[in-house]
Formats: sequence, C-alpha cells, structure tokens
Amino acid sequence: MNHIKRPTKAEISRELKDYVLITLGLVSYALGWAAFLIPYQITTGGTTGIGAIIYYSTGFPIQYSYFIINAVLMTFAIKILGPRFSIKTTYAIFMLTFLLGFFQMLIKNPDGTFPLILGAGEDFMACLIGATMCGVGLGIVFNCNGSTGGTDIIAAIINKYRDVTLGRMIMACDVVIISSCYFVFHDWRRVIFGFVTLFVIGYVLDYIVNSTRQSVQFFIFSKEYDKIADRITKETHRGVTVLDGTGWYSKGNVKVLVVLAYKRQSVEIFRLVKDIDPNAFVSQSSVIGVYGEGFNKLKGK
Repeated sequence: MNHIKRPTKAEISRELKDYVLITLGLVSYALGWAAFLIPYQITTGGTTGIGAIIYYSTGFPIQYSYFIINAVLMTFAIKILGPRFSIKTTYAIFMLTFLLGFFQMLIKNPDGTFPLILGAGEDFMACLIGATMCGVGLGIVFNCNGSTGGTDIIAAIINKYRDVTLGRMIMACDVVIISSCYFVFHDWRRVIFGFVTLFVIGYVLDYIVNSTRQSVQFFIFSKEYDKIADRITKETHRGVTVLDGTGWYSKGNVKVLVVLAYKRQSVEIFRLVKDIDPNAFVSQSSVIGVYGEGFNKLKGK
C-alpha cells in the first residue's frame, strides 16, 4: 500500500512564504497598471496588454479580458508546467484579476475617469515608473515559481527546456501585441511608449530573476549523500557526481557530491541538503562558464 508523503513544517512554511511574496509581487504589478499605465493610455505585451488595448478601444474592463484569455491558455499549459507551478499560476491569475479591478476602483475619480497622478504630459515618466513596478512584480512572482499567465506561461515553458532569459523570451512574444495598438490610437508615439515599457519590464525582470545567468559549483560532504544526490537529480534536474575522498583528520573514507547548477537554483539545493542533513558541510563557488548538456553549448572553431 502506497503512503502519501506529508509535507514537513519547513515545506509548508516555504510554500506559504512563496504565496505571500507572489501576492506582494502582484500588488506591485497591478498598482503599476492602475496608477500609471492605464491613466496615460500606455500598453505593453502579454495578456494584460491585450486587455488594455481592448479596454482603450471598447471600454471592456481590462481584468475581464485578462482572465478570459488566461483561462483558455491554462487549459493547455497545466500538463507541461507541472501541478505546483500551475497551482501558483492559477492563484496568481485569480488574484491579479481581483487586484486590477480593486486598484482601478480605488484610484478612479467619482466620474469614472482616471487621475493623472504625475500631471498632464508626463506620459514618458508614467511609462518608466509603471514599467518598473510591473517588472519588479513579475520578478518576484517568477522567483517564487509562479507566473501571471499569458506570455509568461509561454516563456516559462520555453525557459524550462531552453537556456533563454525570461525577459527576452517575453519580449519576443509581445512585439506583435504592442504594434497592434497603432490600429487603436493611430499614433506611433503610443507604440514607442509600449516598446519602452516592454524593454524596462524585461530588463527589470531579468535583473531580479537572474541578473547574470551565473553558474555555481557545489561540493557537498554528508553521510546522507545518496539521499541528497537522489533529490537533487529528481527535483532540480541537475547531474550529480560522487567522488571518493579521505578525511585527513579522521583518516576515514568520505563521499563528496559535485553539483553544477545555475545560480538561481542555489537556494533550492541548499534547502534540499538542509532538509536531509542539517549537519552537512557544503561549499559553493561561482564558475565563469559551464558548457555541455543542460548548460551552454561548447564554443570553439
């Protein structure tokens, strides 16, 4: 009879922390839209950008368009992204739908119009501030293994199998969306603002998630080396090499695990080791480049 593994207190605490951080990231994202992008009629990519274009042209609430599009996308993405990612993404979609509506209602004037917080003619500054808030929000969400849906889902799927930065992937997916806003405003200035917003969001997102796609090398000394190696292989999908060593002080035989991983996976690996053997000895060092399967391709003529 198979027994269902119950999550430990540390795992539950970690998940709760992730959801709190995801919520804070969504607050930053929604506030950036409601306070700066929507009042100045600035759009960007993603399903939120599509919702904004629909709102500017028809008045249909942005949060409803966002929710409908993502509901369709999620039906196709659950199997690929895995249950844990999908649960967090579903939570983020529902929460962001609520927050977008909430902040719009909070900020709107009694007559239903949006106040220009920075004053008239400050479109570019609103573009920069709003985009930075959106980028920070997305970065926090991605760091917690979540997503706000839309092109984020597409980017996360590709990022799972290819070494492509998230910001650049999202940028590639969103060029067509931003360009289409010309047919609403017939104003190339709006298109330029959209691309500036997209660039800032992508830059800030990349900086937060993986400012440099730096790789790290671990040396792990533990009596529970087999359990640690199994979990690292299964949960981080990174290879583990076991070396035979001799402790010179004790003159005893020891097993040494060697792991190469991306810097963003460091916290996850430390957590795995700590969960299994809190007394393990771990050395982490940065490496300039890692080439081969699962990392960058070998370069050379």
